Amino acid sequence: MTVAAGTAPLRITGGLSIDPSEIQESFVRAAGPGGQHVNTTSTAVQLRFDVRHSPSLPEAVRQRLERLAGRRLTREGVLVLVAQGQRSQLRNREEALARLIELIKEAARPPIPRKKTKPTKASKRRRVDDKKRHGTIKSLRRKGAHD
Repeated sequence: MTVAAGTAPLRITGGLSIDPSEIQESFVRAAGPGGQHVNTTSTAVQLRFDVRHSPSLPEAVRQRLERLAGRRLTREGVLVLVAQGQRSQLRNREEALARLIELIKEAARPPIPRKKTKPTKASKRRRVDDKKRHGTIKSLRRKGAHD
């Protein structure tokens, strides 16, 4: 059974939101503890979001999200999240949706560019002094140095 996740657009950041029709949820039997309850109800949620074909995502966010998703991304570019830690279907839905939103938020944050810096004069001096000290120690180990 596949269900769309709501009707109002999901706000991710100030300028980024996702249409709920892009998210598919299917409910499956959860694994793990829970006794008879876990064997009779489909409380685990499998959330699917097509990253590659989503009209809501800018290209830069899409690329970062694909890298962040890792093994959770299928070959077709669909992000699959499974939530089964809670006993209730509603809580598992909320958890899966929260994880999706958090992933997209992280992908929406542009990486901070690294600023190239030069080593300080003092650090250069320390490096050279350390090299000289190390060289002196090694020269004392050489054959004939104790003569």
